[in-house]
Amino acid sequence: MASKSFANILDLAPDNLQLDIPHTPRTLPRVMTLPGVINGYDGDSDSISSGCRERKIIVTNTLPLHIQRDPDTLKLTFSFDEDSLYWQLKDGFSPETEVVYVGSLKVEVDASEQEEVAQKLLEEFNCVPTFLPHDLHKKFYAGFCKQQLWPLFHYMLPICPDHADRFDRLLWQAYVSANKIFADKVMEVADPDDDYIWVHDYHLMILPTFLRKRYNRVKLGFFLHSPFPSSEIYRTLPVRDEILKGLLNCDLIGFHTFDYARHFLSCCSRMMGLDYESKRGHIGLDYFGRTVYIKILPVGIHMGRLESVLNLPITASKVKEISQRFKGKKLIVGVDDMDIFKGISLKLLAFEYLLQMNPVEQGNLVLIQIVNPARSTGKDVEEAKRETYLIVNRINETYGSPDYKPVVLIDRPVARYEKSAYYSLADCCIVNAVRDGMNLVPYKYIVCRQHSPDIDKSSMLVVSEFVGCSPSLSGAIRVNPWDIESVAGAISSAITMKDSEKKLRHEKHYKYVSSHDVAYWARSFMQDLERASKDHYNKRCWGIGFGLGFRVVSLSPSFRKLSPNYIVSAYKKSNRRAIFLDYDGTLVPQSSIVKSPSEELVSILSTLCSDPKNTVFIVSGRGRSSLSEWLAPCEKLGLAAEHGYFTRWSGSSEWESSIPATDLEWKEIAEPVMRLYTEATDGSSIEVKESGLVWHHQDADPDFGSCQAKELLVHLENVLANEPAVVKRGKHIVEVKPQGVTKGLVAEKILSRMVEKGEGPDFVTCIGDDRSDEDMFESIRNTVSSQEIFACTVGRKPSKAKYYLDDTADVIKLLGGLANASDPVPGKSARFQVTFDTIF
Repeated sequence: MASKSFANILDLAPDNLQLDIPHTPRTLPRVMTLPGVINGYDGDSDSISSGCRERKIIVTNTLPLHIQRDPDTLKLTFSFDEDSLYWQLKDGFSPETEVVYVGSLKVEVDASEQEEVAQKLLEEFNCVPTFLPHDLHKKFYAGFCKQQLWPLFHYMLPICPDHADRFDRLLWQAYVSANKIFADKVMEVADPDDDYIWVHDYHLMILPTFLRKRYNRVKLGFFLHSPFPSSEIYRTLPVRDEILKGLLNCDLIGFHTFDYARHFLSCCSRMMGLDYESKRGHIGLDYFGRTVYIKILPVGIHMGRLESVLNLPITASKVKEISQRFKGKKLIVGVDDMDIFKGISLKLLAFEYLLQMNPVEQGNLVLIQIVNPARSTGKDVEEAKRETYLIVNRINETYGSPDYKPVVLIDRPVARYEKSAYYSLADCCIVNAVRDGMNLVPYKYIVCRQHSPDIDKSSMLVVSEFVGCSPSLSGAIRVNPWDIESVAGAISSAITMKDSEKKLRHEKHYKYVSSHDVAYWARSFMQDLERASKDHYNKRCWGIGFGLGFRVVSLSPSFRKLSPNYIVSAYKKSNRRAIFLDYDGTLVPQSSIVKSPSEELVSILSTLCSDPKNTVFIVSGRGRSSLSEWLAPCEKLGLAAEHGYFTRWSGSSEWESSIPATDLEWKEIAEPVMRLYTEATDGSSIEVKESGLVWHHQDADPDFGSCQAKELLVHLENVLANEPAVVKRGKHIVEVKPQGVTKGLVAEKILSRMVEKGEGPDFVTCIGDDRSDEDMFESIRNTVSSQEIFACTVGRKPSKAKYYLDDTADVIKLLGGLANASDPVPGKSARFQVTFDTIF
């Protein structure tokens, strides 16, 4: 079940795909972590490096490079793409930081050139190319990424063959193989002890699984630049689990908006049962002992780069030209890619409606629509383009004149200086996408308006509420792009708004955009990644799972699996023993429909109870009637029901109550409140105990049930503030019980009585699986001075216990081993068949 961090990960790639990817010719220099020891590839090393130069590895689909082939020599020439976000983000790091880029090239490189190109890129640009084979790259990028992931993440479902592409397993295998190649390249240059690795966007969402499998303690962040869809959309993806687990192998996951993060967290809750909580202002998911943090921060623009373009003479010349051409007109600018999600046609329809309803604006308004080259191909793009031209021609024919065109459509590559010139002169900018990630057009527009020739700096924005930048632009007019009339009204409001209000909105926006630039975004993300991974070497790591289901369990160094041989040896040497056992989840699986104990378990418990050296107690949250009925054959077994409110030392003794029944009058206050939430929450129920009440919501909608549980907790705490009751929230429950009743207190009470009788134990075992059992572990540790204390939790998870067992089957085997030691039969085989080496 467990797998080493250096286990082979080739099994994740399709068997029939032959990959011949050259290794990076020169690895980046390693650093000495200990005298005489070079830190290499052993990701399971416990040593902590020191004195190394800080290094960040940025992993992207494509490297931030311009590439040209010399027409004479046919050699490839390279230069940094200064407009690339990935190149610009390095400004957020200190000057001493070394930045290494891993990604593919935008051109295909012949196999004979790859080694030379890789050497050149590594030495001159600190770039490591991946060189995906042509067929693989086509299936990976044009296939799975652009035809399946990208539409789905933008809420486009393949309901019918003509509406997006259906899931194709071969394309998924190409995606896995490509991610594997990227991971191999990262591994060639990464120093897992010191380097921080930052993976970008939906093209590489399972790459973290490969890296975490190779280096258990890798410091790994991921940022998603596209929207993350709601759980109803995401759950339609056949490989949803593999991708979700890939992201959860990171230390920090970044999103542009809380909406995107909320959708991701909802998927984690619904599909994997993971709850999140805010830890000192940071959202964290507990995932097998690791805390996966969530970062919410929109990316910014590079102020210096944009301002340098604005200061170019050619930009000033273009501004003058445009100003003269559209003199006396009010300009509205839009810059969008040609695809079905940017809402270009909806924008044009809204503009047409505005001209139709406001004849006075005819001849005064001009919409400059710049269309960027499409990033993908297909009939959807062609249809969007055809519809755009159709509407533009109709508007210009209906409302235009020989010297006036209401819509100027610029469908060609437009240089940055020309776009900046249009931004500078536009009275309003409109981004009308029906679904978009982080659209930076509004930010660029605001900065350009700040540097416009106008004396009074002002700007107006009409922004779709479905665009990632919308929450950060509080002064913009937000619109529903599907509502044509409302969009038209928003444009009208924007161009007729008082100059003083435009100025105030602009100042507010410019203050935000200038202070939250791309350097701020990169610096903030990396600071959170450093914080999220600072405790990596304070815990022990285990790699578990196979293939893309791999994950790392990270726990305290002193936390280890309970060795059956060791506990049996200690058991035999002891003279007086106390054994405390939880019931549900410990002796009987939580998932089991039949909750009564098996014959084997009853026989084991009877044997343990019959040993005069033993005091055995079942300490459970269940009621006394159920426990009495199920465990009736175990005459000498002690029972503590309802978390210790009722205790009984044996089947022949009377039940004892820890507090008087008169102190339970608060139940009459709490039960009506619970009834209200039960009626309002489909799938919830109330469990009435003699000592308390439990509200269950495991069968309710995960998000709604969790929300209702939080509200119920606060409600009950308020109405029971002056009552002797405690309100606690557990996994899928809210419980109200008397003050002073916990499993820890009942264990302490039982141990104290044993000491009073002169039977103080020299051997104590306590096994449980949930939060209430943690009280027992802590109480026994503080009460008993014996060296032989075996506090054991079921499942590898953070716990106050020193030991763990994997599941209830392991618990039964362990108890069977103790029972054999209590009831040896000379000359015969053990009464309970237990193979200890199966549970190491």
